Amino acid sequence: MQSKKRRRVDPPTIHPRNRYSEKPPDFGLLAYLYPSFSPYVFPSSRPGGRPSIDWTDFNATRELTRVLLLHDHGVNWWIPDRQLCPTVPNRSNYIHWIEDLLSSDLIPAWDCSDRKVRGFDIGTGANCIYPLLGASLLGWSFVGSDVTDAALEWARKNVESNPHLSELIEIRNANDFLCSAEVKPKSGKIIEGELFAEEKEAESLEPKLVLSSFSKPHVLVGVVKDDEKFDFCMCNPPFFESIEEAGLNPKTSCGGTPEELVYPGGEQAFVTQIINDSVVLRNSFRWFTSMVGRKANLKVLVSKLREVGVSLVKTTEFVQGQTARWGLAWSFIAVKKSSIALNTPIKSHHSFMLEGLQRQFGAFQILKAVESFFLANGAICKCDFSSFLVNVTLSNDQIGDLLKDGLANIGGRAISSMSNTSTDLKFPKELLFHVSVFEQSPGTVLVRGSLLHKDNPLSGVFSSLFSRLEEALKNDFVNKLRGS
Repeated sequence: MQSKKRRRVDPPTIHPRNRYSEKPPDFGLLAYLYPSFSPYVFPSSRPGGRPSIDWTDFNATRELTRVLLLHDHGVNWWIPDRQLCPTVPNRSNYIHWIEDLLSSDLIPAWDCSDRKVRGFDIGTGANCIYPLLGASLLGWSFVGSDVTDAALEWARKNVESNPHLSELIEIRNANDFLCSAEVKPKSGKIIEGELFAEEKEAESLEPKLVLSSFSKPHVLVGVVKDDEKFDFCMCNPPFFESIEEAGLNPKTSCGGTPEELVYPGGEQAFVTQIINDSVVLRNSFRWFTSMVGRKANLKVLVSKLREVGVSLVKTTEFVQGQTARWGLAWSFIAVKKSSIALNTPIKSHHSFMLEGLQRQFGAFQILKAVESFFLANGAICKCDFSSFLVNVTLSNDQIGDLLKDGLANIGGRAISSMSNTSTDLKFPKELLFHVSVFEQSPGTVLVRGSLLHKDNPLSGVFSSLFSRLEEALKNDFVNKLRGS
């Protein structure tokens, strides 16, 4: 018998294409093959356990990175003391996630004959890890930028130590570039969620930016040349506001200079600067991306992206051992409707929980809010308060209006096959579903939606509306009460 307790969401896992997803590094084998690594490896205290290293020892983590890059990627690599030492499996996750973004066909590729993927690594560091991994794994070309002499010197040394990759990687001193004339960006419509995207308006409008943000040094504007185009940028930003804060984790010793670890305002301020620069350079990149170290900052940054009118936002969580990291990606390019439709799973049932509700909000109040939501979207609703259920009907015309308003971007597989320039698309006569509300315990309500005809080809519209319903209810009944 299944437990009545709500199942936890499955934790994030290492990327399936990561070389180490099914077979983690064998420290014992690496110690045998590379004697320089052997002094740092010690057997497990548990019978049958795997050998390990002292993760608080910078020399151990640096030597592990060196032998992994050499053994598994054919890359020669070294960094001096006190520079930031990356872990290869974790950094590979970021590379593969960007590969997913590029191959998803959510937005169109550049209209050019040269199909080679080109990336820009903001703050590549002495380790130059992302260009080296992207070039060795996928044959991508990179520009890696930095501002300190040590980082630039050792990044170039690491590139020059790999002649088979050196033509793919350019190291650029960001200090050598003056900010070019600012380009007035165009404004776009604000997204409703991770895949809720609408085409941008053609009119040129001033962006909604905080004016004081341009007083900080640019990280992309001026460093990216006027005629350059990139498929993506990536960044492992300075996570901390002070060097004291950066040294709070005693379980690891990955090194790092103040320039790599600390920035006024921390990662939120640094990524905000990338966002501001992206508004100016919206036509130079298909995707802008950054790693984020705090989930609270991720929410703030997504809100900033909505303010500047991006077309699309994607997020992910990276497996980083005992450390949580998130990926944030956005684009200003108009979304390809047919491609996004294919990424919407067709489901006949959806549900979500509302937790932490105040005592005056129970199943009845949530049911009324559900009814109001669908009425506002043009649906016909019939409430059954005895069963705490709302029957919802969307007519052919109402479905067509929703699709024209942008819901087609996530409207399911059937919509992608019907998409064309004609406005006379043939839809099923109507879409029928019901939404039930169950009070699980004081302060916790379950909302469940079910299609009445499981084979309806417009089930993607139902999925999209239900996702919007979840966002609306959580904003009205949960997030506002928490002050977020």
